[in-house]
Amino acid sequence: MKVELLVIDGCPHAKAAAELIATALERSGRPQATVTTTLVTEDNVAQVAGFRGSPTFLIDGVDAFPASAASISVSCRVYQTSDGMRGLPELGDLVDRVRAAS
Repeated sequence: MKVELLVIDGCPHAKAAAELIATALERSGRPQATVTTTLVTEDNVAQVAGFRGSPTFLIDGVDAFPASAASISVSCRVYQTSDGMRGLPELGDLVDRVRAAS
């Protein structure tokens, strides 16, 4: 399993996103999976990666939370949670995505 965290420079959620994916991998029985963090700084890189904002979680190259309504850009991202829109997805949702990809 290849896991990649895409972030922009200065993302206020980058550190928490790295901790969140590590926890999700552990709870999914995949603690050995390596997480690569990639800094997205240019629009052309965002286009190639299908980057819909920071942070984005890719599992085997696929956005774990595809958001067709969000535009591809070097920007912040929000996720729908039980508490409304937030800068990170809920842990349970990320665990579900990791398990589905296994």
